[in-house]
Amino acid sequence: MSKLTRIISGYENDGFSLGKSARKKRIRYFCELIENVFREKGSVKILDIGGTVQYWKILDEEFLDRNNVQITLLNLPGSQAFDAVGRFDFLTGDATDDIWSQLNQQDYDLIHSNSVIEHVGDWAQMRKFASNIKHFHGGYFVQTPNFWFPVEPHCMTLFFHWLPKPLRVWLVAHFSLGHWDKGANTDEAVEIVESARLLSKSMFKALFDDALIKQEKFLFLTKSFMGVRLDGGEASS
Repeated sequence: MSKLTRIISGYENDGFSLGKSARKKRIRYFCELIENVFREKGSVKILDIGGTVQYWKILDEEFLDRNNVQITLLNLPGSQAFDAVGRFDFLTGDATDDIWSQLNQQDYDLIHSNSVIEHVGDWAQMRKFASNIKHFHGGYFVQTPNFWFPVEPHCMTLFFHWLPKPLRVWLVAHFSLGHWDKGANTDEAVEIVESARLLSKSMFKALFDDALIKQEKFLFLTKSFMGVRLDGGEASS
């Protein structure tokens, strides 16, 4: 990852990052859900689909402690396994499968998923992912980048995602772009290009039709969408 990429979208705590600042700003909607659950129950158990410990460093430990937050990170089978530590524990599973046959919904109060749905596969896989979240009994927060924002957030390249697919594959096969290393060959380049499928607002709303769709702005342009639903399926105001 280049120094410019780290400045724009890195998680580093010891340096400035536009991405880190943006994540901290948009997660305020989820913080409201956390506070609502804590007032009702005195603790908050979160299922974070596709999450990392590093991501949660955008929130102050004091806030997480004050709201008695525990977080379960659910990632794909084959992901690096960790032992439970502090407020975190770790599970493996595919959120496009029937995760509720493996997990007990009542063990969790909220679902969180940041920049994951665009990586799960085609539209059919996205619908399965969204359906699992919508069938959850509690509130949720799901975020994804906007297709119509001019910078592709994974390769950090202007207009990249609007180019014809063969041209995108050629670029990835010849250059390292943002978070993406150069593909070793055409086959690998195709896999990299297909690893992220950005959504428009109408597509995101179709997937999460029981949520209120919030918009993250950057220079008057919509950078990403957030679906926020309160407990019981009522959209947040």
